[in-house]
Amino acid sequence: MGTGIGHYIPLMTYLGCWVAIIASLAGRPLWGFYYMIPLLPYRTMRDHFLEHPLGTNVLTILVLAVIFGALLHGKRLPKSKLYLIWLAFGIYMYFSMWMGTALGNEPAPLWIHDVNFATWKDYLLLPLVFVAGGLVVEDRKAVRTVILIAGIALLFIDRSALRDSMSRSWTTFDESKRDGGPLGFAGSNGLAAFLAQFSMFFWGFGQFLKRRKAKLLCYALVATTIFATMYTFSRASYIAIVAGAILLGIFKDRKMLIVVAIFLFTWQAIVPVAVTERIMMTKNESGQLEASAQERVDLWEAAKKKFYNEPVLGIGYAAFQFGQHTDDLKDTHNWFVKVLVETGLVGGLFALALLQQMLATAWRLFRHAKDPLYQGLGFGLFLTVCCSIILNCFGDRWTYLEINGLLWALMGTAVSATHFVEPESAEAIAPPDSATAVNPYLAYR
Repeated sequence: MGTGIGHYIPLMTYLGCWVAIIASLAGRPLWGFYYMIPLLPYRTMRDHFLEHPLGTNVLTILVLAVIFGALLHGKRLPKSKLYLIWLAFGIYMYFSMWMGTALGNEPAPLWIHDVNFATWKDYLLLPLVFVAGGLVVEDRKAVRTVILIAGIALLFIDRSALRDSMSRSWTTFDESKRDGGPLGFAGSNGLAAFLAQFSMFFWGFGQFLKRRKAKLLCYALVATTIFATMYTFSRASYIAIVAGAILLGIFKDRKMLIVVAIFLFTWQAIVPVAVTERIMMTKNESGQLEASAQERVDLWEAAKKKFYNEPVLGIGYAAFQFGQHTDDLKDTHNWFVKVLVETGLVGGLFALALLQQMLATAWRLFRHAKDPLYQGLGFGLFLTVCCSIILNCFGDRWTYLEINGLLWALMGTAVSATHFVEPESAEAIAPPDSATAVNPYLAYR
C-alpha cells in the first residue's frame, strides 16, 4: 500500500494474540475465538510469530485460553457425539504410538520434541478449535459473526493466493511454480483443498441469502475462490468442486445440474491451456501414469502390504513417516489409507464415525432448522465435508490446521446452533412451503 506499515502487521497481529488471550481469560472468550479464526489458515502470517517469545505456540495458547476462559465463566459444551468420538480417537492415537514403539516402527513419544508426539499434538489442535467454538458460540449474532469473519479470512487467502499465481507466467503448466501460498507448509495441494472446500461452503450458504446485495457479494467470493483454485493446478480440487456442484444441484438447485453438464462438455474451451495440460497429464503419451499419479499407486501398494501385516491395530499412529517408501515420501497420499495403515480397522472405525457425525450434524441443521442463517450454515458444511472426503482420497488434507482449522471452527458453531431456540416470528422464518427453491435470508438485519 506504500504506507510503510506493512512491515509491522505481523508484530501487531502477534501482540493482538496476547491481548485476545488476556481478554479470553478475563471473561471474553468469544473475542478470542473471533480473533483466532483468520489465523487458522494463514500459516505464513503465523510463521512471522516465530521471531517473538512463545511465537511457536501462541496460537495453541490462544485456543486453550478461549477454552479455559469459557469454562471459568460457566460455559458448557452443547450435547454432541462428536466430542466423545474426538476424545476417544485422540486417546487411542496416543496409545497407538506406544504400540508402534513396541513394534519397532517409531521412537517413543515422550516429549514435544519427538516427531511423532509433535504430529499427534498438532493434530489435536483441530478438536480443541472445535471445542472452543462449541463453548463460546451461544447466540445467533455469534453464528452470524463467525461466518462473516470466515468469509473475510477466505477473501484474504484468495487475495494472497491469486497475487502469487498471477505473478508467474502460466502459458504452459510448470510444477516448479506451484506453492502453498498463504497456507505455507500445507503445500500447493493443501491450498487447493482449502479453497475448494470453502468455495463450496459459501456457495451452499449463499443459497439461503435473501438480500440481493448479500447474495451477490457471497457469490463474488465463491467465484474468486474457484478462480484461485483453478490456478492451484490440483486435479483433486477440480473433482471436489464439480462433485460439490452436483450435490448442490441434487439437494437445493436442480438448475445447477444442467450447468455442470454443460461445463463438463465444454471445459476445454473455457479453462486456460495450462489447466487443460495439468488435467490431461494423468497419463503420458505411452498410456502410462505420469510420475505423481504413479507415486500414489506405488505408495498405496506398499501401504496395503503393511496393513495386511497389522490389520486390526495398525503399525502405530504417525509411524508411516519413519519408514522407507517410494521416492523417500513420508505420507501415503490418501488419508483413509494412512488411517488404516497406522491405526488399523479400529482407527478406521473412529474416522468413519467422525465423518458420519459431521455429515449428520450439518444435514440436521440444514433440513430441520427454520432460520435461514442456520440452514445455510448446515448446507454449506454438508457440502464442505463431502468435498473434504473426496480430497482426502488424494492426500492427507485432514490433519493440517491450515486446511481444516476453519472447518472445525464452523462445525463447533453448527453444533451450538442446533441447540438454539430459533425465532418464531414470521419475519425470521422461511415460508413453510419446502418446495420453494430459495429461503428468505433475514440474518444480517
